[in-house]
Amino acid sequence: MIKYTKHFLSKLEDLLERQAYDIRYEKGNFQSGYCVVEAKKMIVINKFFETESRINNLIDIISQIEIDETRLDAKDKDLIKTIIFSKEDTPIN
Repeated sequence: MIKYTKHFLSKLEDLLERQAYDIRYEKGNFQSGYCVVEAKKMIVINKFFETESRINNLIDIISQIEIDETRLDAKDKDLIKTIIFSKEDTPIN
């Protein structure tokens, strides 16, 4: 189960940074609330989002990008499993 805390947000940010992604919180006109620039490995998330929305956006991004497992330690792998499990457990409306 995912807890929507700033500490969990920090874990997600660290995981993405270890994947060489630059995460920025800026204002913008994003239809989905975020933008991923693959060529530069940059993620831009709406800076006006609360912690829960930021976490949900990062989870969506992590589930869409290719993860280099050589850059993951055991804790990161557990975190990815938690994310995948939570995405599968979420009911579709």
